[in-house]
Amino acid sequence: MPELPEVQTIVNDLNAANLIHRRITAAKVFWPRSISENSPKSFCRRLQGQELTAIWRRGKYLVFEFVGGDSLLIHLRMSGRLHLTTAGTPQTPHEHVIFSFDDGRQIRFHDPRKFGRLYLGSDPERILNRLGLEPLARGFTATVLADCLNQRKRMLKPLLLDQGVIAGLGNIYTDEALWEASLHPCRIAAGLSMPEIKSLHRAIPRVLKRGLQNLGTSLGTGKANFYSVAKHRGRNKDQLAVFRRTGLPCLRCKSPIERIIVGQRSTHICPKCQKRVSRKNMR
Repeated sequence: MPELPEVQTIVNDLNAANLIHRRITAAKVFWPRSISENSPKSFCRRLQGQELTAIWRRGKYLVFEFVGGDSLLIHLRMSGRLHLTTAGTPQTPHEHVIFSFDDGRQIRFHDPRKFGRLYLGSDPERILNRLGLEPLARGFTATVLADCLNQRKRMLKPLLLDQGVIAGLGNIYTDEALWEASLHPCRIAAGLSMPEIKSLHRAIPRVLKRGLQNLGTSLGTGKANFYSVAKHRGRNKDQLAVFRRTGLPCLRCKSPIERIIVGQRSTHICPKCQKRVSRKNMR
C-alpha cells in the first residue's frame, strides 16, 4: 500500500505536470465500486467542467480542489496508482476511472485489486478530520507525540499504523522508524520514557523524508508494487534497514533481522537492538 512518501511523490509529480487551472472535460467510470458515496453517473456529471486549483496530500489521501468548492479525495489503498497520459493512449487493464482535461491529457486511476476509493463532495474535512497527526508538519513535536502516546496502553506498532493517531505511516515506514529509534514494536506506548519518545519523534520524519527523497519504496514486481505517475519505481528499497530483510545482518549490530507478527501484521526487527523491555527496566 502506498504510504506517505509514495503519496507525496504522486502529488509532487502531478503538480510538476502543470495541471492546475486545467478543466476536466469528461470523467468515465469503468468499475462503479471505485466511487464512494456518489453514483458513477452523478460523479461524472459533477466533475465535468470543474477547474482544478490545487493538489495536495493529507495522510494517505490525495486531495484535488476545484474552483466551485468541491474536492476529490483519492485513497489508493492496496494497489491504486495514477497514470498521466494522453487521450489517444490505449486503455490498459485495471484503469477503472479516467479524467480527461482540456489540454488533451488524462489522469487514469489504475487499481488491480479494486480496493481504492474516490470521494467527491464539498466537505472533505468530514473525512480528513478523522486523521491524526501529520508527521512532517511543524506541529509534530516531541511534546505532542508524548501527549499522544502517554494516554494509550496499546502496542507501538498497531498504534503507529492507526491513521487516526498518526496519518501516513504504513508497514514499511513504521518498521523502519521503530528500528531507527531502537524500540520493539510490542512495547506499550504509555510505558515509553521521554528520551525514547524523543528518539521516536526524530526517527519518524527521518525515515519518511528518506523515502520521499528516493521517490518512494518499490518492492518486487507484484500488482501492489508502487510506481510513480510516470510509471517509475521508487528507489528507497536499498535504504531500508529492516523491512523485508529477514535473515540479513542488522546495519548496527550485525544480528540477523527477524520477521514476527504484531497485530496480525508482518513486522521486521533486530532482536538485539530492539529489546521488548525498556532500557529503564533492564537496569
